Amino acid sequence: MAANLKEVRERIKSVINTQQITKAMKMVSAAKLRKAQQAIVQMRPYTVKLNEILGHVIASLGGDAEFKLAKTREVKQALVIVITSSRGLCGAFNTNIIKTAVSLIQESYGRHRKEGKLSILCIGKKGFDYFKKHYSDCQIIGDHVHLIESYKAEPTDKLVESLIDSFETALYDRVQVVYGRFKNAATQFPTSEDYLPVPKINLPHTGKKKLKADYLFEPDKQTVLESLIPALLKIQMKRYIMDTSASEHGARMTAMDKASENAEELLKELRINYNKARQETITKELLEIVAGAAALGG
Repeated sequence: MAANLKEVRERIKSVINTQQITKAMKMVSAAKLRKAQQAIVQMRPYTVKLNEILGHVIASLGGDAEFKLAKTREVKQALVIVITSSRGLCGAFNTNIIKTAVSLIQESYGRHRKEGKLSILCIGKKGFDYFKKHYSDCQIIGDHVHLIESYKAEPTDKLVESLIDSFETALYDRVQVVYGRFKNAATQFPTSEDYLPVPKINLPHTGKKKLKADYLFEPDKQTVLESLIPALLKIQMKRYIMDTSASEHGARMTAMDKASENAEELLKELRINYNKARQETITKELLEIVAGAAALGG
């Protein structure tokens, strides 16, 4: 019985230590989430406005708008960008993004994979580790851990510039992105979006009569479009990364909160078991004392 008491005490001590770790991780994730959430909240209005400006410019050109990055062509070579976190302990967050990417590949690029014409670019170590192990028949391009861990614009811009160059030179005919869209700390959505060619921009309907803006282009409309579209693509990639980063911290905070609650429940159960075992030990010792006293008295 003494051995059983010692085992339960060790388990209680272990659970308490684990609970302290999960609570600390929850606090760290909450602090990081505030920073990431602020960044994404500030980014989204800028992205929406840039889309609106580009849409108005294209609408003002009528059918005269032509640009390479929006030109659709037969998909001979495809690229899927998968954005995950580089660390675990965030519930099913990474697993859900990877499942969405796998589903996209199976539905849209099964033939390309068999023919060796599918590439996967991974941002984040978790996605990189998975696809390197299970998709050896595809070209896996880097883990780009530094992008998911930093909000610096320069490395992201360089990545987008290389993607633009690859699309223009027909190295890839289509590029899609799978990432974790952030809603709130408890809710994240694994999402896939078209990236290249640039999808058609739909302006919001206001119910008012559409007015055709009279734009003056300097130096010319083609140059303006060729400047606006790469800028939009860079902003979108930053948004994907920031969304995923905020989603990661939200998922980890939720997972650690749940782990702390589970540890508390386990502690209650272990303490009850410990008290029961201790009472049994005391009762047994009392019975032995009484039996000994009775034997001596007899």
